[in-house]
Amino acid sequence: MADHNELGKLGEELARKHLRGKGYQILEVNWYHGRDEIDIIARDGEELVIVEVKTRATADFGEPEFAVNRRKQRTLVRTAEAYIQEKDLDVETRFDIVSVIVTPKEKHIHHIEDAFYPTM
Repeated sequence: MADHNELGKLGEELARKHLRGKGYQILEVNWYHGRDEIDIIARDGEELVIVEVKTRATADFGEPEFAVNRRKQRTLVRTAEAYIQEKDLDVETRFDIVSVIVTPKEKHIHHIEDAFYPTM
């Protein structure tokens, strides 16, 4: 497996651990609808939380969360709608980003709640 895939898997693992530590219940990991994926689907109290995890080895080219552009946001919203419909849910939903930077010396996690709001 390519190094960037390994880094991404590590970032998602660290994100899940972080979310569980905050009391979130992890419902799904790497949930697919067609070719679109949601990294983590969780519950925070009564809220459904759609989590995009971005992991980098450095912030030299910007913080990882900046990679969640409008196009990615639209894809996440569309995929979340498919999940909600498939599971027949009637819940408040929010979109979070967990930004992870993993260097040989440290791991930095930045959790951004309500990172963006659905606009189509």
